[in-house]
Amino acid sequence: MSALDVLGDPVRRRVLELLAAGDQPAGEVSAVVEQEFGISQPAVARHLRVLREAGVVTRRSEGARRIYGLDGSVIDELQSVVDRYRRLWAQRLDALDTEIARGVHERRAAEREEP
Repeated sequence: MSALDVLGDPVRRRVLELLAAGDQPAGEVSAVVEQEFGISQPAVARHLRVLREAGVVTRRSEGARRIYGLDGSVIDELQSVVDRYRRLWAQRLDALDTEIARGVHERRAAEREEP
């Protein structure tokens, strides 16, 4: 499953937002997500596992705590995908802009020709 696929879920996107601020213990991430989405701690743990298995987040142990963080390479991959779509839309929006300008020009020319 690709990083883009796993981020289709709003809970997982929220986890990603929380971890964007820096590495955090699973308990802190879970507490926020449980409160905001009204889901249980085991449900949050499953979301964290999906993100970890997809390579979006990393996990390390510090004593009894599990600390989660973003995997920078995945963020770079996501940025690459977003950039491709941005270029595609930029080209299409530029073409639309050209067509609109052409239509305005033709309408003004037609108005000048009317008796």
